[in-house]
Amino acid sequence: MSIDPGQMEAGRSLGFNYIQTMWHIIIPQAFKNVLPALGNEFIVLLKETSVAGYIALEDLTKGGDIIRSQTYSPFMPLLTVAAIYLAIVMLLSFLLKQLERRLRNSER
Repeated sequence: MSIDPGQMEAGRSLGFNYIQTMWHIIIPQAFKNVLPALGNEFIVLLKETSVAGYIALEDLTKGGDIIRSQTYSPFMPLLTVAAIYLAIVMLLSFLLKQLERRLRNSER
């Protein structure tokens, strides 16, 4: 819906069928529009896995709790888990920023 209907008409006037028009014209433009929201949603889902660990799913936070209960070290496992989450989120943010920059440069 964010793509101008004239783009479909332009693809059809170039001789593309519906699938070719969608694949070569519509989907790349829609992907550029959706990428920031999709990337943010992916990062939010990654952060919410720590909440799921308290519901009984095995993840980093639950693993940190298991280590904490076995070693009786209250802060080190939680700080390590927090550092791992921070590193993953920073890496994903960096990759998303690079992808957005590459797509923006390809427009020119």
